[in-house]
Amino acid sequence: MADINRIVPIIFGWEGQWANDPVDRGGATMMGVTLETWKSCGYDKDGDGDIDVDDLKLIDKADVVYKILKPHYWDRWKADKINNQSIANILVDWVWGSGKWGIVIPQRILGTDDDGVVGPITIAKVNDYDQKILFSLIKDARIKFVEDLCKNDPSQLRFKKGWLNRINSFKF
Repeated sequence: MADINRIVPIIFGWEGQWANDPVDRGGATMMGVTLETWKSCGYDKDGDGDIDVDDLKLIDKADVVYKILKPHYWDRWKADKINNQSIANILVDWVWGSGKWGIVIPQRILGTDDDGVVGPITIAKVNDYDQKILFSLIKDARIKFVEDLCKNDPSQLRFKKGWLNRINSFKF
């Protein structure tokens, strides 16, 4: 079974510290965690009665892993039940970077309902699929997703090279 501890260095290898690029759709971000995502965890880190940019700037790696990555991304993919670590890594990273599309598009590849919810049928299909072929299909679909995103919104072209480098860093 896949182990979250094996994806943590991959995520931190790509995620920097504080960023607030006006062109980035994620907006204010700390170590890859957007303000919207941080608000969803409900943790007022500075204790001032609201969850805002000041809280986001205070998060540390443990917060990222245990308050965000595990409950909102790893567990969303039920990755503990995925047999192959490479498959778990590329799937969890996709949902980390692209939200529901990191589940919906793989569900289409698998031929399951593309409802964005990982259940026992989705997991069974992930584990029963030829793993090397599935990995290749997921990787190709992620690349197409980035290309389509940039085609539909040219303001995102400045991020394309980094996104593709990230995707291509995943190996089976």
